[in-house]
Amino acid sequence: MSQTVDRALTVLASLGDGPASLEQAANRIGVHKSTALRLLRTLEEHGFVQRQADHRYRLGGRLLSLAHSALEGIDVRQVTAPYLASLSERYGHTVHLAILDGDEVLFIDKVEARYPAPDDSWLGEQSRIGRRAPAVATAAGRVLLADLAEDQLAGLVERADFPARTPRSLRSAVELHAELAAVRRQGWSLDHAEYSPAVNCLAAPIRGNDGKAIAACTIAVPTAVGPVSELNRLLPELLCTVEAVSLAYGGSPTPRWCENRCGDKHAARTVS
Repeated sequence: MSQTVDRALTVLASLGDGPASLEQAANRIGVHKSTALRLLRTLEEHGFVQRQADHRYRLGGRLLSLAHSALEGIDVRQVTAPYLASLSERYGHTVHLAILDGDEVLFIDKVEARYPAPDDSWLGEQSRIGRRAPAVATAAGRVLLADLAEDQLAGLVERADFPARTPRSLRSAVELHAELAAVRRQGWSLDHAEYSPAVNCLAAPIRGNDGKAIAACTIAVPTAVGPVSELNRLLPELLCTVEAVSLAYGGSPTPRWCENRCGDKHAARTVS
């Protein structure tokens, strides 16, 4: 490990025990005060430490934000696991849990289908836990992009590469914005053989305590096994699943159509 990185991490760890003066920080990492000052100023610039009125240094808000994000990523997988397993068990299809990581979706959990994945699809090794896919090209990515603030979305779209993987793939920012507007209206996204010519995928967002989307749950089905009509049948179940997960996680989701499991009777929606 780089000596500078090691010293910076040591300072941060020591501040976990409480605020420290410049001299105390220098003593903890065994360096001259001028070296400790450079480290602390750099950490302060990035929000990792904050200088108090008494000139002592304490942990900064950026660390709390990162810790919260890390805990959300861990918690959502733990909370979601039984719901994903139940959804897959009832219908036998592949179920994924994904989060947004920059301009990509990262698959953080997966329940395999009861049938083998077709050789020409991405449902096998390509979509295992830890794999990534372009957010603009996937149903999971689009339900997460649709929830971003305008400034965040604008920067991401400006950098986006639109992979023309199939004839149905989105080709431009204009098409993406139209799709995201539809996702916001309906609360879900359909990948109709766009990312893989052999796979249809349906995704809906899981929401956290602040009502923001923190992850996406997807049902992915080979086109030979599940045409769009099959996903239409599964849409209420998927919406019910993300509703249940959001409530279990502590969020405040909008009621979904789920007469059998949630008791809410709204007009049934269909994919097209």
